[in-house]
Amino acid sequence: MIRVRVRKGARAKTRPKSGRKARNMGIKKITAGKSTRWIAEERVGRKFPNLEVLNSYYVIEDGRYKWFEVIMVDPHHPAIIADPKINWIGTGANTGRVYRGLTGAGKKSRGLYKKGIGTEKIRPSLRAHGHQGK
Repeated sequence: MIRVRVRKGARAKTRPKSGRKARNMGIKKITAGKSTRWIAEERVGRKFPNLEVLNSYYVIEDGRYKWFEVIMVDPHHPAIIADPKINWIGTGANTGRVYRGLTGAGKKSRGLYKKGIGTEKIRPSLRAHGHQGK
């Protein structure tokens, strides 16, 4: 279990050098294509490369940060390998699952929990349907 904080608000984008009106620069109101929870999971996944992200949940926030707790699993631990309920995380298809949007936060950001009308171009992925990505 790892607690991580993520800065709230819009993402920072470099200001263009040439002169133009501020409203046309494209530096304001730039939002991330990922949720802050997914960003928190990826940061923890990079910090602990020997562990896999199982899931995460929101803890608390203040004016500047949001805190999440990320549940990590060691796929090479003998107790995990012996447990039939969790040993799936050690298979090759689940290595680096947080970076491919396979955790709960990733699936929610990709829109995979929605069904029916309006979701035709979500599966199998946005890029498979010609989107440049979020």
